[in-house]
Amino acid sequence: QVQLVESGGGLVQAGDSLRLSCVASGRTFSIGRLGWFRQAPGKEREFVAAITWSAGSTYYTDSVKGRFTISRDKAKYTVYLQMNSLKPEDTANYYCAAQTSRGPDYNYWGQGTQVTVSS
Repeated sequence: QVQLVESGGGLVQAGDSLRLSCVASGRTFSIGRLGWFRQAPGKEREFVAAITWSAGSTYYTDSVKGRFTISRDKAKYTVYLQMNSLKPEDTANYYCAAQTSRGPDYNYWGQGTQVTVSS
């Protein structure tokens, strides 16, 4: 009922910046919050950041605080993740996810966009 498409990944050097985008479609009116997660091969999926759709309240994992900023454009149904001062340990496939009125879990996921940071 909600479709998510990420874009903006790429190969950058340590210290560089990237901005990821996630466009939501379908039953977007049901979205409570949108989040970014990341996963590297052989590692568990990790929460990165989230934003509530209505009020714009933001949440971050400690490792990205001060470097990453999540934001949304309500008119475009798009969420962004501005990533500054990138580190090699940020290398992962980044996924956008939506929590809706169905319940508290993130039930809808995008296909992912790869971020690779070289040292």
